[in-house]
Amino acid sequence: MARATLIGFSAVAMWALLALLTAGSGAVPPFLLSAMTFAIGTAVGLVMRAVAPPAAHPPIPPVVWLIGIAGLFGYHFFYFTALRNAPPVEASLIAYLWPLLIVVGSALLPGERLQWHHIAGAVLGLSGAFLIVSGGGGLSFDGAYAFGYAMAGLCALTWSAYSLLSRRFPSVPTSVVTWFCA
Repeated sequence: MARATLIGFSAVAMWALLALLTAGSGAVPPFLLSAMTFAIGTAVGLVMRAVAPPAAHPPIPPVVWLIGIAGLFGYHFFYFTALRNAPPVEASLIAYLWPLLIVVGSALLPGERLQWHHIAGAVLGLSGAFLIVSGGGGLSFDGAYAFGYAMAGLCALTWSAYSLLSRRFPSVPTSVVTWFCA
């Protein structure tokens, strides 16, 4: 298996397990859960750095540090908070609207345009999410979970903003994520 395929598979596996592990973490507060997550991420990054040191790169601009730290911390904090305050399936479904937001948000980037197939995909994605949440019937909103749903929405907005803003800095190496976690 190619290295890139293995890395991609591991990313999908980690994202797939995030809701399960978060729900199973009991009453661990979101800040502590974020700290534990970033400690693991930092440890893995440092091991990778020791095994295969990254190439030298120019200094990282302060705005990249801000985007990286706020993006990673914000996403995880909002996600963990959402799953503590709303049913995990619904909160995860809202949080995982970030790919749709990236597609729509990419139209705001220089040289990008929103095409008909982007809009069709967004409508189909939202329709699918609606069908899952509503069970094929009407959509009911339980106000008791409003805070959790709002946190899930902020989670999706944070990750999509992080992803879109990161595209503006293609020369920043991926290995810098270790330091965002630290």
